[in-house]
Amino acid sequence: MRLPSALKRQPRFHDSSEVIISGKTTDTPAVRFTSISKRFGDFAALNDVTFDVPTGEKLAIIGPSGSGKTTILRLLMTLEAPTSGTIEVRGELLGLRRDGKQLVPDHPAHIRRVRGQIGMVFQQFNLFPHMTVLANVIEAPVHVLGTNRSDAEAQAMQLLQSVGLAEKAGCFPRQLSGGQQQRVVIARALALQPRIMLFDEITSALDPELIGEVLNVVRRLASDTGMTMLIVTHEMNFAREVADRVMFMADGRIVETGDPQQIFTDPQNERTRQFLRAILTH
Repeated sequence: MRLPSALKRQPRFHDSSEVIISGKTTDTPAVRFTSISKRFGDFAALNDVTFDVPTGEKLAIIGPSGSGKTTILRLLMTLEAPTSGTIEVRGELLGLRRDGKQLVPDHPAHIRRVRGQIGMVFQQFNLFPHMTVLANVIEAPVHVLGTNRSDAEAQAMQLLQSVGLAEKAGCFPRQLSGGQQQRVVIARALALQPRIMLFDEITSALDPELIGEVLNVVRRLASDTGMTMLIVTHEMNFAREVADRVMFMADGRIVETGDPQQIFTDPQNERTRQFLRAILTH
């Protein structure tokens, strides 16, 4: 399985977001959350969350249901707005702009441009049922990016080849297995050439025998490109293998973060130990 050269050319840890300060090169994080809280009524989904994701990092976010993992991704996609705090994407505020000393809601066009650097693969496939696989993949490049249709189709075929589904280009979603549909969704997200990819429990809707084929695509994407990735997953072995760093969340807070070896073999927080004992023994 080969990835398109456009994806491979993305640098592993440096891109145009780096800045030079006093003769030193300092990377602007791909993602920065600063004191983010998100409330739904009386429920605090996120409570004063602060973290950076360096450019090119593969961050696995783990934790029990309701810990705030998916909320982080939904905030990045502007499907939800923070109750307080700021989010930056490659150095630009997301959803807000500065007006003097105040932060005010940003212009929709600028929000779309900043968010356009991010792609997301959801738990559910959400493919257009009346459109072929190829049509699903080219829909956004043609109508959002304004890509010439023939160029979009050529790129889409490369992407479908990379996820092992070029021969399914003329099929409809109903003719595919769940694992195949999810691989089409990954190709569709990559067609917009995002710099940051978000994966939200992408195997949770799949039968066990189909999980491996989807995770293999993400493994290849993680190892062969410099794309920044935030991966919410309950697949602990996958997180351990793919991630540069693991972040454990509970009750809307970051409890512990570290490299996979440290988190999975020597967690420092008792809450992390409890979670891993429970999930790894089932």
